[in-house]
Parts: sequence; structure tokens; C-alpha cells
Amino acid sequence: MRIAEIFRSRQGEGFLTGTDSLFVRTSGCNLRCTFCDTPYTSWEPEGDDLSVDEILAEVDRHPVDHAVLTGGEPMLFAELIPLCDALRERQLHITVETAGTLYLPLACDLISISPKMSNSTPLLKTEPKWHERHELTRENINVLKQLVSEHAYQLKFVVESPDDFAEIDRLLDRLPDIQQNRVMLMPQGKDVATLAAKHSWLESYCRQRGFTFCPRRHIEWYGLVRGK
Repeated sequence: MRIAEIFRSRQGEGFLTGTDSLFVRTSGCNLRCTFCDTPYTSWEPEGDDLSVDEILAEVDRHPVDHAVLTGGEPMLFAELIPLCDALRERQLHITVETAGTLYLPLACDLISISPKMSNSTPLLKTEPKWHERHELTRENINVLKQLVSEHAYQLKFVVESPDDFAEIDRLLDRLPDIQQNRVMLMPQGKDVATLAAKHSWLESYCRQRGFTFCPRRHIEWYGLVRGK
């Protein structure tokens, strides 16, 4: 697996916000989101090719109870299956973070899915190749249904503006078994000021709909820096 970084920090998003965790970040992605906050795993992927045993050796150096397998898109790597099995043998709680376009039959305790909406698509004028490819591959309803049927889940949508609400509803209409409180709306932003400007109206909308508001605490705590 190509690994961009392995680091210990607090989970900044979702149901486990604040949890001391070890993050294993894979490098490589099948999508190219305009707002990607880890371009070193997508637009310009970097990292080292590590075996599962090498990754586990680094994991064993950190005395934590929670592991987060993230990216990039970790579902690109079949090695994720034996890695999850080994982490489970170590009795770690496993979260896998994915865009929900690819499937692997893996063992985890929480699948954290961030379906990509049209607000993530690169502009046709500046990125014609990735505009088309991203639009064709950013949504896979069958994979979403399979993942949520097999795992405890959270669905995190990145919201740029209230114009995104209708698109979220259209996707959820195709996932009728989704629990409303497991739908998380997260403001798009890479700095505290941008997040704060969207906080009030987005949190209010979540309360109205029975969704869960999802702040990006790691940016509030550390800023947008690697290894945090």
C-alpha cells in the first residue's frame, strides 16, 4: 500500500470526534475533489509503498485503542483487508473513511462515508479530463447500499451552500433505509473563519431535518496541517 503518513491525533469529525486515534493515511484516489484538503494523496500523490507488516510495526509503536484508515481513498488497496483483520486481532476499534465509490469485503467497526456531490467536481475549463472522470465516478449507489448494510456507518456530506440541500435529498431518496441522525452535514472550508461563517445556518438546518451537524474540529484545533 502506498502510505502518505501515519500519525497519532484526535479524530476531528463524526461520531468519534475527540477520540485519541492512530491515523493511517493511504495515498492515491480515484476522484479529484476541488476542495480536497489532502492534495498530497490525490492531485499530487506522494508516499512510500509499505507492506502490511511494516504498517503494523508502526501501529504497534502507538498505544491507542482506535485506528482510522483514511486517504486519499483506502478502498483502492486490497491490502486493506488483511490490515483490518490484523488491527482487529489487536482489538483496535477500526474506522475506515471512504467516498463510497469502491467496495472491499473488510472488517471494521465504523464505515465513515463521504459521498461526493457536484460541488466537488473540478471545473471543465481548468480540468477537462478530471471534470469528466470525476462526474462519471463520484457516485455509486450500489456500493453505498452495500457498505451501509454491512457496517455501522456515518454519511458525511460536504456542504458549500444551501443550494446543496436538494442534491443531498435526492441521494437520500435512493437510500431509504438510512437513519436520519447518521446523516452528517459538514461545512466546506479549510480555515476557521470560513467554517464559522457556515456554522449557524448549517447547524440550524440539521436540527430542522434531524441530521447531525458535523464541525471540522481538527481545523479548529490545529489548522490545516499535515499529521494532525
